[in-house]
Amino acid sequence: MVSLPHPYVLHAAVSAPCLCCRKGKDQFDNLEKHTQWGIDVLEKYIKFVKERTEIELSYAKQLRNLSKKYQPKKNSKEEEEYRYTSTRAFLATLNEMNDYAGQHEVISENMTSLITGELTRYVQELKQERKSHFHDGRKAQQHIETCWKQLEASKRRFERDCKEADRAQQYFEKMDADINVTKADVEKARQQAQLRHQMAEDSKAEYSSTLQKFNSEQHEHYYTHIPNIFQKIQEMEERRIVRIGESMKTFAEVDRQVIPIIGKCLDEITKAAEAVDHKNDSQMVIEAFKSGFEPPGDIDFEDFTQPMKRTVSESSLSNSRGDGKSEPKFGSKSKGKLWPFIKKNKSPKQQKEPLSHRFNEFMTSKPKIHCFRSLKRGGAGPEDFSNLPPEQRRKKLQQKVDELNRDIQKEMDQRDALTKMKDVYIKNPQMGDAASVDHRLAELGQNIEKLRLEVQKFEGWLAEVEGRLPARTEQSRRQSGVYEAQNPSGVNSCAQDRESPDGSYTEEQSQETEMKVPATDFDDEFDDEEPLPTIGTCKALYTFEGQNEGTISVAEGEMLYVIEEDKGDGWTRIRRNEDEEGYVPTSYVEVYLDKNAKGAMTYI
Repeated sequence: MVSLPHPYVLHAAVSAPCLCCRKGKDQFDNLEKHTQWGIDVLEKYIKFVKERTEIELSYAKQLRNLSKKYQPKKNSKEEEEYRYTSTRAFLATLNEMNDYAGQHEVISENMTSLITGELTRYVQELKQERKSHFHDGRKAQQHIETCWKQLEASKRRFERDCKEADRAQQYFEKMDADINVTKADVEKARQQAQLRHQMAEDSKAEYSSTLQKFNSEQHEHYYTHIPNIFQKIQEMEERRIVRIGESMKTFAEVDRQVIPIIGKCLDEITKAAEAVDHKNDSQMVIEAFKSGFEPPGDIDFEDFTQPMKRTVSESSLSNSRGDGKSEPKFGSKSKGKLWPFIKKNKSPKQQKEPLSHRFNEFMTSKPKIHCFRSLKRGGAGPEDFSNLPPEQRRKKLQQKVDELNRDIQKEMDQRDALTKMKDVYIKNPQMGDAASVDHRLAELGQNIEKLRLEVQKFEGWLAEVEGRLPARTEQSRRQSGVYEAQNPSGVNSCAQDRESPDGSYTEEQSQETEMKVPATDFDDEFDDEEPLPTIGTCKALYTFEGQNEGTISVAEGEMLYVIEEDKGDGWTRIRRNEDEEGYVPTSYVEVYLDKNAKGAMTYI
């Protein structure tokens, strides 16, 4: 009788590796999740750096726009303001902020190239490497599972053959013990039992071989293949961790590299701020706006105990001086050195009023303010800048002369270039026609001649201001285009004030209204203007509190006389009585002009 092992013992002996395979597969799943999480962290860091670079670019752009916004515009008044140390310091700050913005652009560029670009490429390589490692792991896992399945099949076949052999043996023993069974049946049962035993032995041998093979494969799987794969995955993960750490270090180094340059920008701003000189700026303001006027002299005592009997005739003035009588004077300055916008009138009617009244009238004279404002609103003003104070006029004339000289130099440079071109054409006719530049050369010659005449004209005015030439005659003023014919009403006489060569203001008056008298000390007195005629009436629509000099207060509904119309500056001159007159806003009154009255005011 053949004895065979119990099949369940073998089953129990080979059932353990299935659990190990299952656990190994579970570890692969965990590692796959962890490595994917690592890649997600790396991509998140890349996204963070990318957003940081965008912020740096946006910040740099905003800084550049801010610097550009406050830069002075070329050929504008703002450009002139940057001659002061404080504004130059501000300009230096704007320029340094532009460089400061450039360093933020450098940060963005370096982070993009050294971190974002490098990590993006590394992530792609990391994904490929991870995929390869887990592919090898799954392949090894599938191989061991295939070996396990072959072992299971061999084991089941061996188990089945053992059971068949056991049943055949039992059947043979039963047939052999039965006396009623023929010998042939017993022999047949014995042969069948032997066959089954042989099949069981073959299955056993196959199972034993398969088992040995599986154990060898399993040992190779768990001690060689899987550890190697896990080692590669571990190295891959460690490289990822090192790489992200290096990227964070680079992140800091990129910022640290620009800190010295940013520090220099801030040092330059500090240097510019320390260069601000308040004394120098104040002196520049003084030089820019000083007028050159001399302050008025002291007002002499006016004796009212004796009546003032003066006339404007030349003989009476000579007699009064011959008698040795000292008349009250405004000051000790010579003729032609009055304070700006103060007029000298020689009307006998005006000489009857006290000097104090005439002084107040001249110091609060609204027509003078009106004329000064109209000069400002006029835009270009006179060509010789005679509307400006002496010092300001000198500066403007000098600037004009320098500008004209620069234009002349440009024209001469063009002429020299064309002359050389003409010489080249003459020597080499194939290069061009020499006659083609003659017209342009003639044009440039005319331009240069015109500019030189302009320079001579402005240099003459400049010399006049600086006292090198005598005062201009009426003829020269007509030629300069500044002097205009005076109409009988004298409306524009206030705009014809001129300064004398010594830098003070004198006044040009119409021949029809000016009384020519010899220059005496008496001429420096303040003489009042002749009362203006009434040209209509007006009604006050609103109450106006005249608090400024030259204005007059009116009450709502009050009726007054109009002595001067609105000349476009928004003011109307009115009179309440012989002593009270002044300016009120035109919008505050309703004017009723006389049809036969002259609307223009007359200065005497």
